[in-house]
Amino acid sequence: MTEFLTSSEWQWRLARTVVQGVHGVFVANVDLIVGFAVMDPTMRALVVAFVMAVLSPVMAEIGSHLDDGAVDIPKGE
Repeated sequence: MTEFLTSSEWQWRLARTVVQGVHGVFVANVDLIVGFAVMDPTMRALVVAFVMAVLSPVMAEIGSHLDDGAVDIPKGE
């Protein structure tokens, strides 16, 4: 998880971009997926922009705290 969130290698940057893109597509189509929340197209664009603007800094902050043990990620047993 640390490599995914903090590495500058091309494969990890690509993986982060893909994950962020999938999140963006999900948020853009949440009204179609859920089926009961119909969003105006202008509101949809605003919500997607907001989510994408918040997602990257949140991922960076989580990655910065992985080394000091602030985030407890259980390991498979």
